[in-house]
Amino acid sequence: MATDWAAAERLARGLPLREALDVSCARSWVALDLGVRILAWELPHLLPAHAWADGRRLRWDWDAPLPSVRLRDHPPSESELALALCHPDGRIREAALGRAAGSGALLPLVIVRSADWAEPVRERARTLLSREPATTLVRWAGLVLLLSGRAQGRYALDLLGRALGEGPAASVEAVLGSGDRATRRFAHRIALGRGLLAPDRLARIAASTDDTPLQDLCADEAVACMGEEDQDAVVNTLLAARAPRVRAAGVTALRRTGRHGEARDFLADRSGPVRACARYVLRQGGVDPLPLYRALCAAPAGHPGACAGLGECGVPGDAETLWPLLEHPLPAVRLHTVAGLRALDAVTRERLTPLLDDPSSAVVRAATRALLPDAAGFSREWLYDRAAADRPRPVRVAALRLLRAAGYSGPTG
Repeated sequence: MATDWAAAERLARGLPLREALDVSCARSWVALDLGVRILAWELPHLLPAHAWADGRRLRWDWDAPLPSVRLRDHPPSESELALALCHPDGRIREAALGRAAGSGALLPLVIVRSADWAEPVRERARTLLSREPATTLVRWAGLVLLLSGRAQGRYALDLLGRALGEGPAASVEAVLGSGDRATRRFAHRIALGRGLLAPDRLARIAASTDDTPLQDLCADEAVACMGEEDQDAVVNTLLAARAPRVRAAGVTALRRTGRHGEARDFLADRSGPVRACARYVLRQGGVDPLPLYRALCAAPAGHPGACAGLGECGVPGDAETLWPLLEHPLPAVRLHTVAGLRALDAVTRERLTPLLDDPSSAVVRAATRALLPDAAGFSREWLYDRAAADRPRPVRVAALRLLRAAGYSGPTG
């Protein structure tokens, strides 16, 4: 809030717009709108007065014995207009819109005012906005989307939707890679609706982005739209993705393409959802994954995830296969073995407690999670000793979590 006010004060003291705030950032304009209102309470003398609205108006100052007249003898600067466009008084905001027409630098504030709560201000801003070229509005897509959640924010969003939905494809392409996450998602939805993205490109986007909703959107659409000529390229791209949900979409698509057998390679994936999809595809192809898991767990070094997978689809007796693997030299095997035992509901406190001293912090965390339901079985003194300051951090954290789960008070001193 202090930063918002600071930008408004810089404008009020005559600093040019581009020096007072980051004009390329949508949030800076929304913050400025709030900051000017804060400034109106803290330093009201820095803001335009009522006389500013038309250049000649009677104004009754609280300490003046008679009405005073203020005359404007020069056109307002960009900084003054920006302040007036954010002024708490709707009459000043409305008057400022009349002077802001054609000023590209102030278009972001016209967009803000198109969502104004005051109808006269809002309608005047919308009239100005409707005259702007579609490409100009697309440039401020991030601001439009930021304001779209407001009660009156739909107008600019509808304009933007029409600009991207009916305008040149190049306009959509220009914002597909926007740095603003909401803009990217909106642009991709428009592009999908217009059929601008081929399935293989959708698969590449899903595999390369770190935006989870965009991963789902593009992966699902790529699989839904792929044809015989590009299905191999689409599925292979999805299968090679780092994101588990994208790999899962690729594994599921193996069934549609008749490549059921390739799901075996994902039975031991590090991700639970991917393993589940692999089991589903194999079963659809008539293959029971359980014997495959048992075989993989006989030599788990090359596929640690099989230990978790065995627990996810095994029977209680499979726990006897997993218990010895808690002593495996590879941390990943021990980690997934704990997950497998939890899935089988086979955890016993006595056999899992040694892992609270495991050299791998990931294994310690997994063992702690598995032991939380039985935390009351540990003695208070034993846990206090393990929470001492001289213990390794993973051991201390595990002890504190178990203390809380058992309902014991924390150690003192």
